[in-house]
Amino acid sequence: MLWLALHLPLLSLEAFCATLPAADANRPVVLLLADHRVHSANPAAAACGIRPGMKRATALALAGDLLPAEAQPARDAAALRAVVHAALAFTPSVTVHDAQTVLLEVQASLRLFGGLAALHRRLAAAVAPLGHRVQVAAAPTALGAALLAQWFPRLPGDSDPVAWVTGPHATDAAALQRLLDDAPLALLGPGREHGPALQGMGLQRLSDLRLLPRDGLARRFGAALLDELDRALGRQADVRRWLHLPARFDSRLELFARAENSEQVLHGASVLLARLVAWAQARQARVGAFTLRMRHERQRQAAVPATELALALAEPSLDATHLQLLLRERLAHVVLAAPTLELQLQCSHLVASAAPNGELFPSAASEAVGLTRLFERLRARLGDDQVQRLVAVADHRPERASRTVPAQGMEARRAAPSAATSSSAVSSTATQGDALPLRRPAWLLPEPLPLAERDTVPWLEGRPLRLLSGPERIETGWWDGEPAARDYFIAQAEDASLVWVWRGRLPESAGVVHWYLQGRFA
Repeated sequence: MLWLALHLPLLSLEAFCATLPAADANRPVVLLLADHRVHSANPAAAACGIRPGMKRATALALAGDLLPAEAQPARDAAALRAVVHAALAFTPSVTVHDAQTVLLEVQASLRLFGGLAALHRRLAAAVAPLGHRVQVAAAPTALGAALLAQWFPRLPGDSDPVAWVTGPHATDAAALQRLLDDAPLALLGPGREHGPALQGMGLQRLSDLRLLPRDGLARRFGAALLDELDRALGRQADVRRWLHLPARFDSRLELFARAENSEQVLHGASVLLARLVAWAQARQARVGAFTLRMRHERQRQAAVPATELALALAEPSLDATHLQLLLRERLAHVVLAAPTLELQLQCSHLVASAAPNGELFPSAASEAVGLTRLFERLRARLGDDQVQRLVAVADHRPERASRTVPAQGMEARRAAPSAATSSSAVSSTATQGDALPLRRPAWLLPEPLPLAERDTVPWLEGRPLRLLSGPERIETGWWDGEPAARDYFIAQAEDASLVWVWRGRLPESAGVVHWYLQGRFA
């Protein structure tokens, strides 16, 4: 077995700073424990001399513009859950070691991803959008990998606030033991509990503990200390419970400051969108639709209903930047009833289809994707009712053969319309997706335009038309009181443009040819 441990030493601080407005991004920030001591400090606070364990009053004295906040386990758990979702895209064997460490058993995944180095790169790219500093280590045991990730010699670039830092990798038990021999006893839970007594005996490293008689250590400090060491070295079974992906994505984010405009809301929503993409990637699918719910503060002692934005994509996507762009367009037209305090993002509509292939040269498929992105942005900016699409209707009369309906997302587009018995009903799924015949223009005039006629030849704008093909005969509508008896032709105008014309065939028109312009070809 081969375990990867992802340790996030600044998870709590990073989860809080993700909710800060851009104006407070460079301020010194500390998280406080229940006893008002510093739990963690960002680089700006550390530069002022603030260290973990320091009292709140001392930290405020060192930094006048310090931003103190309370550590919240629920907020940290939500951030760690997103890392778990990102890891589940690479192996189904994922578990949580503690509040800051995620474990992956990746032995069976190495061949799929092309080796450990390639897996590292893919995993780092998947976790990077979540904005966490990650210390990663590998070992043949779960606890051994976790200990190596939590402790290793300081590496170049170790001061980066957000980075992927690779620690020691042990491929066998002997190499793992050599690496752990130099680790401090405080890494073990019982080692921290009995720290003063162990230090009084001159024991500082795990190698010192391993060289002592086991019976005497067990009698004095209990069996838990040795049991943990044995599980780290692979001498004792270490049972883990695998985590599973939820069928529905639901994540909340409490904002540090009240969001009074769409840009502030979008800043917090970007964190939730990164988590959504990590969940969708683990489900091996793409996002088809999602809903953003904004919870507002009370106004005059009365609750303000939450504002909901439902966004459906014309083409499912895993591009967080694209999702954020569409959300920005929708938020630009939203007037907040009150300042927003909390965001909630939900998604249950995933599309399990193959991702679009990357192409060296543009093709029809890549151009279609560009049109789809444009279509989505128009819907997000103007609204579904303002963007129309054509739907085929079971009627031979051209003016009734289609109708416009508001554009919807993929789910609505794929759903077949209900069957109807009238002649103007929407056709079934087989007809709905078919393109119009090439012999007919896609866009018609609102009303047929009468044309002049000389020697049985129709004229348009003072010029004769040249009939290229036809007639296409239509005789229908006798059952609804609006009969149509027409012969359609494709004609060419003087400027070489193509038009669609027809002449009537009703008995009362005998001896007189009536020509009409029905539409133009693009």
